[in-house]
Amino acid sequence: MIRAFTFLMRPTVGQTIALGEMLRDHCSLYNAALQERRDAYRHASKTSITYGMQSAQLKEIRAFDPQRQGRWSFSSQQATLRRLDKAFAAFFRRVKSGDTPGYPRFRGVNWFDTVEFPKDGDGCRWDATPHDPVTRVRLQGVGHVKVHRHRPVIGKVKTISVKRQGRKWFVVLTAEQAQPQPLPKTGSVVGIDMGIAAFLADSNGEFVPNPRHGRTNAAKLEAAQQALSRFPRVHRDKRTANHRRAVEKVAKLHGKVRRRRLDHAHKTALTLVREHDFIAHENLTIRNMVKAVAPKPDPDKPGSFLPNGAAAKTGLNRSISDAGWGVFLTILRAKAESAGREVIA
Repeated sequence: MIRAFTFLMRPTVGQTIALGEMLRDHCSLYNAALQERRDAYRHASKTSITYGMQSAQLKEIRAFDPQRQGRWSFSSQQATLRRLDKAFAAFFRRVKSGDTPGYPRFRGVNWFDTVEFPKDGDGCRWDATPHDPVTRVRLQGVGHVKVHRHRPVIGKVKTISVKRQGRKWFVVLTAEQAQPQPLPKTGSVVGIDMGIAAFLADSNGEFVPNPRHGRTNAAKLEAAQQALSRFPRVHRDKRTANHRRAVEKVAKLHGKVRRRRLDHAHKTALTLVREHDFIAHENLTIRNMVKAVAPKPDPDKPGSFLPNGAAAKTGLNRSISDAGWGVFLTILRAKAESAGREVIA
């Protein structure tokens, strides 16, 4: 069984700069690989570029640019190219199935926040200083970075990822674990129904209130976004100090809502898993539930539209997203698997 662990990193000033440069160079590699694929297909020969072709070029790229691309782990750069390859595979799958294709896009530096190291020990090392009471992770080109390990890592570490969220840096580990010891049987079976007025209702008549974290912070978030909208859209290097503070404030509020929603989902799922052996829930297709309403053209007035309830549907969509049903059900399934419980949609 594979489990993920996320820990806050505490890099020094120099390490923070190096981490930012690592993301910048991986973003540059991703965009260059995407441009190569676009140009090759637009050529008269309609050439298709594969991951293997681009991975074979890495050695030359690193030798040509040792100060930037040559600084970082070869395996992490392969993972970035593999990430692009997965994006193209998903694009072709959607084209084949008739869905909205969504061609892979170029990434700005602000929108490229993760670098993956496919194997512990290859360009990275978890718990790199075991003799030190402070846990550290070693990253090639960055050094030994302090990590706030708030819980033990169970199992063998397989992959390591570095992720940026606002001004904070996190390390995400995936560890392979043996099948955990299941919780004692309770003999209880329950069905749950997700909702808006209440977060969920179960078949025993119990209700879990909906905290509505998004709505609670909506006024502060709206004010922060209005303040940000007053600044012109310029490259991040040309932003003033006030502009940067406005961006950080919006990101901080979004992060606060996200963490509170996750905390509520974890606690609710843990309670259900501890109290019941079998949990059934609706097989929800949330993506379809939050789609916008299609416009209704007025047949008598060309260019005009009839009322279609779009305002009410927008409010419902916002409430569904604020409740975070998808996140909760994912967490519920993961906790149930670890506890030896059964969850059925």
